[in-house]
Amino acid sequence: MNSYTTITVSHSKMEEKLFLSASLLALFLCVSTTSSQTQTLLLRTLPDPPTLSWPESETAEPDPESTFSLHLHHVDALSLNKTPSQLFNLRLQRDAKRVKTLAFLAAANQTRPGYGSGFASSVISGLAQGSGEYFTRLGVGTPPKYVYMVLDTGSDVVWLQCAPCTKCYAQTDPVFDPLKSKSFAGIPCGSSLCRRLDSPGCSRKKGVCQYQVSYGDGSFTVGDFSTETLTFRRAQVPRVALGCGHDNEGLFVGAAGLLGLGRGGLSFPIQAGARFNNKFSYCLTDRTASAKPSSIVFGDSAVSRTARFTPLLKNPKLDTFYYLELLGISVGGAPVRGISASLFRIGSTGDGGVIIDSGTSVTRLTRPAYVALRDAFRVGASHLKRAPEFSLFDTCFDLSGLSEVKVPTVVFHFRGADVSLPASNYLIPVDNNGSFCFAFAGTMSGLSIIGNIQQQGFRVVFDLAGSRVGFSPRGCA
Repeated sequence: MNSYTTITVSHSKMEEKLFLSASLLALFLCVSTTSSQTQTLLLRTLPDPPTLSWPESETAEPDPESTFSLHLHHVDALSLNKTPSQLFNLRLQRDAKRVKTLAFLAAANQTRPGYGSGFASSVISGLAQGSGEYFTRLGVGTPPKYVYMVLDTGSDVVWLQCAPCTKCYAQTDPVFDPLKSKSFAGIPCGSSLCRRLDSPGCSRKKGVCQYQVSYGDGSFTVGDFSTETLTFRRAQVPRVALGCGHDNEGLFVGAAGLLGLGRGGLSFPIQAGARFNNKFSYCLTDRTASAKPSSIVFGDSAVSRTARFTPLLKNPKLDTFYYLELLGISVGGAPVRGISASLFRIGSTGDGGVIIDSGTSVTRLTRPAYVALRDAFRVGASHLKRAPEFSLFDTCFDLSGLSEVKVPTVVFHFRGADVSLPASNYLIPVDNNGSFCFAFAGTMSGLSIIGNIQQQGFRVVFDLAGSRVGFSPRGCA
């Protein structure tokens, strides 16, 4: 009898333990599932206009030979006397022109019209209406003259305005005068460097190679194709092939020129790759949430230990862009039905594909993928009060009077790398009245573009030696 009672008690205790364990497991799974389905968005207003400051001045300490880093600034810093709303609307206008240009280049199956160890610099955004969103400060010539240059992963050529000007637009610093530089040299018409241009010309008078770069908004730059020394803080990179533009016309803003960071043969990373082991990375901060500057790093230290990598794809018809393999997208912890890798493949004629681009703000997805993503997000955000459409955004919410909201998670599934976006990278303020919009858009072009709003806060690593791109969350520290 006693033994029977003892056994019964033992079973009861065992059942109690099993029940408790099962309950804890269920609770854990419930919490895990919930955390992967939603996240909290802290509501902020549009950022105030940024100010221009360069903590790493021309007198900064020398960088190690193997690496250098620079601060980056957004182009908004060069737009004076504008309200936050005006700056945001200008950004969307620039973005539309940028996307149109990239889509045109991809459709035409041609490289961008034109010719295109380590160091780091801060990044600022802007130049032509469609040429980039971030720029930095670097030295040109010997002795170095410091100017603002736009950085652009969507173009290859390096160029800047040069005296004497047939026509130059207004820039922040004095126009560079090649006659005052000991290291400036024109490139002869018959040289192999000249032949690497898409449409080289020749000045018979000077015997010097001529370049021309045109942008989708009608802006262009024309001048002498030359070699010159560039200085990143104290790290010098000699004999960089660049355009010395004497006729520069169009919607350019403030900066002296452009540093092409594309994959083509005349881009800065390809020309100077041996100097910094073919590696660079940038981190673009969310100005509504962080006082830290955006930055770009060249060299081995550009590669973050926490980065998750996905292979770079090659488009045989177009060598400028950085193509990635996007396999799918999840919303609220579940793969979005209707989005598959087939929507993002590079076609046999070079159309389609997905590129990552520093100069596009809002991510564009080919229309069927966008509609599926948008619809899945709307279902997950059905508890939020809807607001009217705004500009290119068709999914907006009225969050006035709130300080935070729960939103569905969004995850990009690249080959080998799942990239989980912070909520502020896809639900963004569009005014100061509490209107927030889902920061994606559809495109009728086959080309999908991962824009810089979605890249905010990640250190994006371009390991050209390993032919891969990495994403390191919270990488701007």
